[in-house]
Amino acid sequence: MKSKRLTKWCRLLVLLMAIASGFTLIGKTYAQALKVKNVVIVHGAFADASGWQGVYRELTQKGYNVTLVQNPCTSLKEDVDATNFAIDKMDGPVILVGHSWGGTVITQAGVHPKVAALVYVNAFQPEIGENTVKLASSAPPKPENGLLPPDEKGNVYYSKEKFHAGFCADVSDETAEFMFASSGFIPAEAFGTPVTEAAWKNKPTYGISSEDDKSINPVITMNGYERSNSIVTRLKGSHVVFMTHPQEVAAVIMTAAQQISK
Repeated sequence: MKSKRLTKWCRLLVLLMAIASGFTLIGKTYAQALKVKNVVIVHGAFADASGWQGVYRELTQKGYNVTLVQNPCTSLKEDVDATNFAIDKMDGPVILVGHSWGGTVITQAGVHPKVAALVYVNAFQPEIGENTVKLASSAPPKPENGLLPPDEKGNVYYSKEKFHAGFCADVSDETAEFMFASSGFIPAEAFGTPVTEAAWKNKPTYGISSEDDKSINPVITMNGYERSNSIVTRLKGSHVVFMTHPQEVAAVIMTAAQQISK
């Protein structure tokens, strides 16, 4: 009789230990799932991903896994597809970052289930049904702005004469010349395509706005950030503040990751 009771208690003890071990494992797995170490960055129009090297260096030195999307800037759909392809490759939750036109892209692509938070850098942040053209014209352009009207093929370029002052005033002449040479174009149709999703409605959102941005009037970015209740950081810099202030931009991205991971 005593032997049977002892056996029963031993079995119960083993069961309780197994359950406790299971809860510990679940707890560890859940905590690990909340730690965001993946960052996906989407560049804007008239600039490619190479300008983000400084931010990449800052993040990777802190242990983050960073992917820079070379989105083609051919249409909203194709840029979103390129972004989703990069997000799909990540092994866990992602901080999704967008600059300028890239803000429109991440607004649409950010509904991806792996995206934990959004970071907008001098970026458009449209509402459902809005397009980039509507936002870009919602405040007067700065005199230095060099965005040209669509050419005979419907493509939009940035003026060579205004590129340095309007796009990247705080980089060297040599860097500005190289950036213009590689700036390319974007179809006007892309700017005119409305988003059908607005990820900022349901996900934590952070916004960086540069006081000296001459390509997107800071009034536009701030209006968007206020509408979305974004956590805002104001920086002194040009449209390409990620190039001239990589530490500060990286710090905002890391703050987003750390706050989500709590």
